[in-house]
Amino acid sequence: MVQLDSYDIRLLSALQEEARLSNVALSERVHLSASQVHRRLRRLEEEGVIAQYRAQLDPDLIGLGVLAFTSVSLERHGESPAQAFAQAVARLPEVLECFSVTGEADYVLRIVARDLKAFSEFLMHAVMPIPGVRSVRSNIVLETVKQTTVLPLGQAEVR
Repeated sequence: MVQLDSYDIRLLSALQEEARLSNVALSERVHLSASQVHRRLRRLEEEGVIAQYRAQLDPDLIGLGVLAFTSVSLERHGESPAQAFAQAVARLPEVLECFSVTGEADYVLRIVARDLKAFSEFLMHAVMPIPGVRSVRSNIVLETVKQTTVLPLGQAEVR
């Protein structure tokens, strides 16, 4: 685990709110000099705390109106089937996230598609044919109640 102090937490909180802030703007928010902010950001990036910066797009506005959570169970378990499935899923841009989980399924995928027909075709022609897939069950999102990428930094361990 990476050691964070209260300045790091304030920096990370500010970046989670607005990743495009300049070092000068960040320095004003966290009460450090711009050069100290720059050094700290470089360290947090090198340590992997800041994994990347990106723009968050609205899928509805670009015609990707269907969001689904799909549970996938494999026929066999073990390192080889899991690796093969992970490699196949990594090549599918419609799969936004893939989690290995406990419970009834082996994996949960977050999938985006243009519409229900495109989603159905994607499942039938891209997910279900993956070698080793035994069953697939999907839940279509009707309404997004909460969606965030902001981590609860109040729970982070501070030195």
